[in-house]
Amino acid sequence: MKNTQQITKAMKMVAAAKLRRAQERIMNARPYAIQMQRVLGSVAARVDPSSHPLLAIREPKPGSKTLVIIVTADKGLCGSFNTNIVKAASVFIASSEQACALSLVGRKGRDFFGRRGFEILYDVTGVFQKLRYEDARAIAQTAMEAFIAEQVDRVMLVYNEFKSVMTQRVVVEPLLPIPREQVERPVPGGGGSGSDPEAPVDYLYEPSAQEILNQLLPRYVEVQVYRALLESNAAEHAARMTAMDTATKNSADMIADLTLYMNKVRQAAITREIIEVVSGAQAL
Repeated sequence: MKNTQQITKAMKMVAAAKLRRAQERIMNARPYAIQMQRVLGSVAARVDPSSHPLLAIREPKPGSKTLVIIVTADKGLCGSFNTNIVKAASVFIASSEQACALSLVGRKGRDFFGRRGFEILYDVTGVFQKLRYEDARAIAQTAMEAFIAEQVDRVMLVYNEFKSVMTQRVVVEPLLPIPREQVERPVPGGGGSGSDPEAPVDYLYEPSAQEILNQLLPRYVEVQVYRALLESNAAEHAARMTAMDTATKNSADMIADLTLYMNKVRQAAITREIIEVVSGAQAL
Protein backbone atom coordinates (compact mmCIF):
# COMPACT_ATOMS: atom_id res chain seq x y z
CA MET A 1 0.00 0.00 0.00
CA LYS A 2 2.87 2.36 0.76
CA ASN A 3 4.29 1.62 -2.69
CA THR A 4 0.94 2.52 -4.24
CA GLN A 5 0.90 5.76 -2.26
CA GLN A 6 4.36 6.66 -3.56
CA ILE A 7 3.22 5.97 -7.15
CA THR A 8 0.08 8.12 -6.88
CA LYS A 9 2.07 10.92 -5.24
CA ALA A 10 4.63 10.83 -8.03
CA MET A 11 1.86 10.83 -10.67
CA LYS A 12 0.30 13.86 -8.98
CA MET A 13 3.60 15.75 -9.14
CA VAL A 14 4.11 14.84 -12.81
CA ALA A 15 0.57 15.94 -13.66
CA ALA A 16 1.11 19.24 -11.79
CA ALA A 17 4.27 19.96 -13.79
CA LYS A 18 2.54 19.16 -17.09
CA LEU A 19 -0.48 21.23 -16.06
CA ARG A 20 1.64 24.35 -15.58
CA ARG A 21 3.00 24.09 -19.11
CA ALA A 22 -0.42 23.26 -20.60
CA GLN A 23 -2.05 26.12 -18.67
CA GLU A 24 0.50 28.60 -20.03
CA ARG A 25 -0.20 27.45 -23.59
CA ILE A 26 -3.96 27.70 -23.29
CA MET A 27 -3.80 31.10 -21.59
CA ASN A 28 -1.63 32.37 -24.44
CA ALA A 29 -3.81 30.89 -27.19
CA ARG A 30 -7.27 31.57 -25.75
CA PRO A 31 -7.45 35.38 -26.29
CA TYR A 32 -6.39 35.04 -29.93
CA ALA A 33 -8.88 32.25 -30.62
CA ILE A 34 -11.77 34.03 -28.88
CA GLN A 35 -11.10 37.34 -30.63
CA MET A 36 -10.76 35.60 -33.98
CA GLN A 37 -14.07 33.85 -33.35
CA ARG A 38 -15.77 37.14 -32.50
CA VAL A 39 -14.43 39.07 -35.48
CA LEU A 40 -15.02 36.34 -38.06
CA GLY A 41 -18.46 35.64 -36.64
CA SER A 42 -19.28 39.30 -37.09
CA VAL A 43 -17.83 39.39 -40.61
CA ALA A 44 -19.67 36.20 -41.56
CA ALA A 45 -22.97 37.79 -40.50
CA ARG A 46 -22.42 40.64 -42.94
CA VAL A 47 -21.70 38.61 -46.08
CA ASP A 48 -23.72 36.33 -48.28
CA PRO A 49 -23.51 32.71 -46.98
CA SER A 50 -22.85 31.58 -50.53
CA SER A 51 -19.64 33.63 -50.63
CA HIS A 52 -17.70 30.73 -49.08
CA PRO A 53 -18.56 27.01 -48.73
CA LEU A 54 -17.65 27.00 -45.02
CA LEU A 55 -20.49 29.48 -44.38
CA ALA A 56 -23.15 27.47 -46.19
CA ILE A 57 -26.19 26.73 -44.02
CA ARG A 58 -27.95 23.65 -45.36
CA GLU A 59 -31.50 22.57 -44.72
CA PRO A 60 -31.80 19.08 -43.21
CA LYS A 61 -32.65 16.45 -45.78
CA PRO A 62 -33.00 12.65 -45.79
CA GLY A 63 -29.64 10.98 -45.48
CA SER A 64 -27.84 14.08 -44.20
CA LYS A 65 -25.28 13.61 -41.43
CA THR A 66 -23.59 15.49 -38.64
CA LEU A 67 -19.89 15.07 -38.01
CA VAL A 68 -19.06 15.04 -34.28
CA ILE A 69 -15.43 15.64 -33.29
CA ILE A 70 -14.96 14.06 -29.85
CA VAL A 71 -11.80 14.88 -27.90
CA THR A 72 -10.86 12.44 -25.12
CA ALA A 73 -7.60 11.44 -23.44
CA ASP A 74 -5.27 8.63 -24.43
CA LYS A 75 -4.93 7.43 -20.82
CA GLY A 76 -7.10 6.89 -17.78
CA LEU A 77 -6.51 7.58 -14.08
CA CYS A 78 -8.00 11.06 -14.47
CA GLY A 79 -11.27 10.74 -12.60
CA SER A 80 -14.45 11.31 -14.60
CA PHE A 81 -12.68 13.25 -17.36
CA ASN A 82 -13.27 10.70 -20.13
CA THR A 83 -16.61 9.51 -18.76
CA ASN A 84 -18.09 13.01 -18.88
CA ILE A 85 -17.01 13.49 -22.50
CA VAL A 86 -18.40 10.11 -23.58
CA LYS A 87 -21.70 10.79 -21.79
CA ALA A 88 -22.11 14.24 -23.37
CA ALA A 89 -21.28 12.94 -26.83
CA SER A 90 -23.62 9.97 -26.43
CA VAL A 91 -26.49 12.24 -25.32
CA PHE A 92 -25.94 14.53 -28.31
CA ILE A 93 -25.78 11.62 -30.77
CA ALA A 94 -28.94 10.07 -29.31
CA SER A 95 -30.85 13.36 -29.46
CA SER A 96 -29.62 14.41 -32.91
CA GLU A 97 -32.23 14.47 -35.67
CA GLN A 98 -29.53 13.50 -38.17
CA ALA A 99 -27.33 10.44 -38.32
CA CYS A 100 -23.88 11.10 -36.88
CA ALA A 101 -20.41 10.26 -38.14
CA LEU A 102 -17.54 10.58 -35.68
CA SER A 103 -14.08 12.05 -35.73
CA LEU A 104 -12.30 10.69 -32.66
CA VAL A 105 -9.28 12.24 -30.97
CA GLY A 106 -7.83 10.14 -28.15
CA ARG A 107 -7.64 6.44 -27.42
CA LYS A 108 -10.43 6.37 -24.83
CA GLY A 109 -13.01 7.75 -27.24
CA ARG A 110 -11.83 5.47 -30.03
CA ASP A 111 -12.07 2.40 -27.81
CA PHE A 112 -15.56 3.29 -26.55
CA PHE A 113 -17.24 4.31 -29.81
CA GLY A 114 -15.24 1.94 -32.01
CA ARG A 115 -16.70 -1.08 -30.20
CA ARG A 116 -20.27 0.14 -30.63
CA GLY A 117 -20.57 0.22 -34.37
CA PHE A 118 -20.55 3.98 -34.98
CA GLU A 119 -19.44 5.34 -38.33
CA ILE A 120 -15.92 6.67 -37.78
CA LEU A 121 -14.72 9.12 -40.41
CA TYR A 122 -11.37 9.87 -38.78
CA ASP A 123 -9.48 8.85 -35.65
CA VAL A 124 -6.11 9.74 -34.21
CA THR A 125 -4.27 8.89 -30.99
CA GLY A 126 -1.07 10.07 -29.35
CA VAL A 127 -1.51 13.75 -30.22
CA PHE A 128 -1.27 14.85 -26.58
CA GLN A 129 2.19 13.38 -26.09
CA LYS A 130 3.54 16.38 -27.99
CA LEU A 131 0.64 18.58 -29.05
CA ARG A 132 1.33 20.55 -32.24
CA TYR A 133 -0.65 22.91 -34.42
CA GLU A 134 -0.19 20.48 -37.33
CA ASP A 135 -2.31 17.92 -35.45
CA ALA A 136 -5.19 20.38 -35.22
CA ARG A 137 -4.75 21.26 -38.89
CA ALA A 138 -5.09 17.62 -39.94
CA ILE A 139 -8.27 17.17 -37.87
CA ALA A 140 -9.76 20.44 -39.14
CA GLN A 141 -8.84 19.63 -42.74
CA THR A 142 -10.72 16.33 -42.58
CA ALA A 143 -13.80 18.11 -41.18
CA MET A 144 -13.67 20.88 -43.81
CA GLU A 145 -13.26 18.43 -46.68
CA ALA A 146 -16.28 16.40 -45.50
CA PHE A 147 -18.36 19.57 -45.09
CA ILE A 148 -17.43 21.09 -48.45
CA ALA A 149 -18.04 17.76 -50.22
CA GLU A 150 -21.49 17.70 -48.54
CA GLN A 151 -20.79 14.38 -46.86
CA VAL A 152 -21.99 16.12 -43.68
CA ASP A 153 -24.25 19.14 -43.18
CA ARG A 154 -22.70 20.38 -39.96
CA VAL A 155 -19.74 19.72 -37.68
CA MET A 156 -19.90 19.73 -33.87
CA LEU A 157 -17.03 19.83 -31.40
CA VAL A 158 -17.17 18.03 -28.02
CA TYR A 159 -14.34 18.59 -25.54
CA ASN A 160 -13.51 19.43 -21.93
CA GLU A 161 -12.86 23.12 -21.33
CA PHE A 162 -10.30 23.99 -18.65
CA LYS A 163 -11.83 26.31 -16.04
CA SER A 164 -9.61 25.69 -13.01
CA VAL A 165 -7.65 22.89 -11.37
CA MET A 166 -10.83 21.64 -9.70
CA THR A 167 -13.28 22.41 -12.50
CA GLN A 168 -13.57 21.28 -16.11
CA ARG A 169 -16.66 21.96 -18.23
CA VAL A 170 -17.86 19.75 -21.07
CA VAL A 171 -18.50 21.87 -24.16
CA VAL A 172 -20.66 20.87 -27.14
CA GLU A 173 -20.40 23.65 -29.73
CA PRO A 174 -20.88 24.06 -33.49
CA LEU A 175 -17.77 24.29 -35.66
CA LEU A 176 -19.22 24.26 -39.19
CA PRO A 177 -20.95 26.05 -40.73
CA ILE A 178 -19.06 28.88 -39.07
CA PRO A 179 -21.40 30.45 -36.49
CA ARG A 180 -22.67 33.88 -37.44
CA GLU A 181 -23.14 36.52 -34.76
CA GLN A 182 -26.50 38.28 -34.46
CA VAL A 183 -25.61 41.79 -35.63
CA GLU A 184 -27.46 44.63 -37.23
CA ARG A 185 -26.17 46.82 -39.99
CA PRO A 186 -25.89 50.50 -39.03
CA VAL A 187 -28.69 52.65 -40.40
CA PRO A 188 -27.38 55.36 -42.78
CA GLY A 189 -27.77 58.75 -41.18
CA GLY A 190 -29.03 57.15 -37.98
CA GLY A 191 -26.40 58.46 -35.61
CA GLY A 192 -23.65 55.91 -36.31
CA SER A 193 -20.95 54.89 -33.89
CA GLY A 194 -20.25 58.44 -32.83
CA SER A 195 -23.39 58.66 -30.72
CA ASP A 196 -23.37 55.07 -29.51
CA PRO A 197 -20.02 53.40 -28.72
CA GLU A 198 -21.74 50.01 -28.78
CA ALA A 199 -23.33 50.49 -32.22
CA PRO A 200 -22.19 47.86 -34.74
CA VAL A 201 -19.94 49.01 -37.55
CA ASP A 202 -19.26 47.67 -41.00
CA TYR A 203 -15.81 46.68 -42.19
CA LEU A 204 -13.66 48.01 -44.99
CA TYR A 205 -12.04 45.07 -46.79
CA GLU A 206 -8.54 45.19 -48.24
CA PRO A 207 -7.81 43.61 -50.68
CA SER A 208 -11.36 42.16 -50.89
CA ALA A 209 -13.92 40.44 -48.69
CA GLN A 210 -13.76 37.28 -50.79
CA GLU A 211 -9.99 36.95 -50.58
CA ILE A 212 -9.99 37.63 -46.85
CA LEU A 213 -12.63 34.95 -46.30
CA ASN A 214 -10.74 32.47 -48.46
CA GLN A 215 -7.62 32.96 -46.35
CA LEU A 216 -9.07 33.36 -42.87
CA LEU A 217 -12.01 30.96 -42.67
CA PRO A 218 -9.94 27.76 -42.99
CA ARG A 219 -7.46 29.20 -40.50
CA TYR A 220 -10.35 29.99 -38.16
CA VAL A 221 -11.48 26.35 -38.16
CA GLU A 222 -7.93 25.17 -37.50
CA VAL A 223 -7.50 27.62 -34.61
CA GLN A 224 -10.77 26.57 -32.98
CA VAL A 225 -9.79 22.90 -33.17
CA TYR A 226 -6.33 23.73 -31.81
CA ARG A 227 -7.88 25.67 -28.91
CA ALA A 228 -10.15 22.71 -28.11
CA LEU A 229 -7.11 20.40 -28.03
CA LEU A 230 -5.22 22.78 -25.74
CA GLU A 231 -8.24 23.12 -23.45
CA SER A 232 -8.67 19.35 -23.30
CA ASN A 233 -4.96 18.80 -22.64
CA ALA A 234 -4.93 21.22 -19.70
CA ALA A 235 -8.21 19.85 -18.35
CA GLU A 236 -6.87 16.28 -18.52
CA HIS A 237 -3.76 17.14 -16.48
CA ALA A 238 -5.88 19.03 -13.94
CA ALA A 239 -8.27 16.09 -13.61
CA ARG A 240 -5.39 13.63 -13.25
CA MET A 241 -3.68 15.77 -10.61
CA THR A 242 -6.90 15.98 -8.62
CA ALA A 243 -7.57 12.25 -8.96
CA MET A 244 -4.04 11.32 -7.87
CA ASP A 245 -4.21 13.73 -4.93
CA THR A 246 -7.44 12.07 -3.81
CA ALA A 247 -5.90 8.61 -4.29
CA THR A 248 -2.86 9.62 -2.23
CA LYS A 249 -5.06 10.85 0.62
CA ASN A 250 -7.21 7.71 0.48
CA SER A 251 -4.14 5.50 0.58
CA ALA A 252 -2.86 7.41 3.62
CA ASP A 253 -6.18 6.81 5.38
CA MET A 254 -6.09 3.14 4.43
CA ILE A 255 -2.51 2.79 5.66
CA ALA A 256 -3.51 4.34 8.99
CA ASP A 257 -6.49 1.98 9.34
CA LEU A 258 -4.45 -1.08 8.41
CA THR A 259 -1.62 -0.07 10.76
CA LEU A 260 -4.10 0.32 13.62
CA TYR A 261 -5.63 -3.07 12.82
CA MET A 262 -2.18 -4.69 12.62
CA ASN A 263 -1.19 -3.21 15.99
CA LYS A 264 -4.40 -4.49 17.56
CA VAL A 265 -3.82 -8.00 16.18
CA ARG A 266 -0.19 -8.00 17.32
CA GLN A 267 -1.17 -6.73 20.76
CA ALA A 268 -3.81 -9.45 21.05
CA ALA A 269 -1.26 -12.10 20.02
CA ILE A 270 1.26 -10.85 22.59
CA THR A 271 -1.39 -10.79 25.32
CA ARG A 272 -2.42 -14.36 24.46
CA GLU A 273 1.17 -15.58 24.61
CA ILE A 274 1.71 -13.91 27.98
CA ILE A 275 -1.47 -15.57 29.34
CA GLU A 276 -0.23 -18.94 28.08
CA VAL A 277 3.15 -18.44 29.74
CA VAL A 278 1.54 -17.37 33.04
CA SER A 279 -0.91 -20.28 32.93
CA GLY A 280 1.96 -22.72 32.30
CA ALA A 281 3.97 -21.29 35.18
CA GLN A 282 1.01 -21.63 37.54
CA ALA A 283 0.51 -25.22 36.45
CA LEU A 284 4.07 -26.03 37.48
